Amino acid sequence: MAYGESPSVDLSRPLPGGYGNRLFLFILRRMASAGVNDAHAANAMLGAFGRSYRRPLILMRAMMLELARASSRKIMVAPCCCARMTADEALTMEAIGNALRAPHEAYEQLSSLLGSDDALGALTCLQAVAQAHADLGRPLDLYAVR
Repeated sequence: MAYGESPSVDLSRPLPGGYGNRLFLFILRRMASAGVNDAHAANAMLGAFGRSYRRPLILMRAMMLELARASSRKIMVAPCCCARMTADEALTMEAIGNALRAPHEAYEQLSSLLGSDDALGALTCLQAVAQAHADLGRPLDLYAVR
């Protein structure tokens, strides 16, 4: 994943609403910039989920590693302080919102994001992350918070 590489990055999309969506985006950005073992990401998960933080944290790590493995292109991620989303972040947010209720659509979005048809592993990871967040009261659904 590319982290804030170019000043010409398209940041035309607003941040998503809902605590779960913003938490997911923050963790995605932290792990993209500082690695999957980032202490700030782990602390944010601990603060959001309490004692149950390990499941979503481990699944987020697996998802990030799978996205990096399966991608044939750079996935543009903005810095954590940015009040807007890149096109790639918005596509990821849409895909995770669709992962459980519309997996075929999420697969197409992930294929577009990764620049490859090898998106089944990434879809499975997104579904696991979405289910963990939903089980723990922080659902990842862009459409439910509008």
